[in-house]
Amino acid sequence: MARRSFLDRMPVVHQLRQSVGLQRGMLVTGLALTGLFIVVAIFAPWIAPYSFNQLRGPDGLFGAQQPPSAEHWLGTTVGGYDVLSRTIWGAQTALFVIVVAIILSVFLGILLGLVSGYLGGWLDRVLVVIADAIYSFPSLLLAIVAAIAISGGQSGLVPGVMAAAIAITVVFIPQYFRVVRAEVVRVKAEAFVESAKVIGASTWRIMFRHVLRNSTRSLPLIITLNASEAIATLAALGFLGFGIEPTAAAEWGYDLKESIGDVSAGIWWTAIPPGVAILIAILGVTLIGESLNDLADPRLRARRRASKATPADAVAATQPVSREFMGEVE
Repeated sequence: MARRSFLDRMPVVHQLRQSVGLQRGMLVTGLALTGLFIVVAIFAPWIAPYSFNQLRGPDGLFGAQQPPSAEHWLGTTVGGYDVLSRTIWGAQTALFVIVVAIILSVFLGILLGLVSGYLGGWLDRVLVVIADAIYSFPSLLLAIVAAIAISGGQSGLVPGVMAAAIAITVVFIPQYFRVVRAEVVRVKAEAFVESAKVIGASTWRIMFRHVLRNSTRSLPLIITLNASEAIATLAALGFLGFGIEPTAAAEWGYDLKESIGDVSAGIWWTAIPPGVAILIAILGVTLIGESLNDLADPRLRARRRASKATPADAVAATQPVSREFMGEVE
């Protein structure tokens, strides 16, 4: 059997080639929307016509609640900021918070789950109780409490963004902990782990070289689903007033909160762009996560194999020897 290339073994590429029909459409759409979100976030300084906190141009102040025009394609906000620029810069803030939150939660969740599941004992019981206690709180309420405790009431760039990222991390750690711990408990009873113990491998070598490698296969699914939840949580924090000041960074939830009064006055251009941006980012990541979750179902792979019968299979099915083997020779 030919060995698969490195590109074929990459998670998303492998699932993309596995997918068929609706699953492939969902995955491709999710990849396109997520790719658009990432590109806009990375190249925001070059794409945005103005800075996120810029209030004046060569002709003076922008003016508050100005309608869309050639100078401001999506108008200006009640604070006098360019709507298009803040929407583009908001993607960068969201991407930064997501990356920090996912990295921290994955690292801490995997480490705690590995140690708890493999060592067991009183440490396992204590960590499970703590994780269950954290998991029992509503995620948004827990993020609000963590944001207040971390930021100390400040909403600058570093305290605001880092507070949001760490608050989301606190919400996600129990999820990764529980998944990894359950897999570690299952894997450590396998024969290859016992063999490693027999040949004298150290505990830490078994944990990180043998057990960890076989306990994280489902994490890509959880990461994609948690990324969309992180976007929604960040927007909720900003909407409720626990986000970032507009002079420190652009944030979609804060812009939505500031546009509430504009909607009742018929000023639509301050609310729709950040709302659509949140929708696109969450929809893209969610479609990827749901598609990967569906493709993890072995029944889909069986349908795919059945639908891709080769011409040789069709010819063999018509041969008498094949029907004789099945007891169907006429």
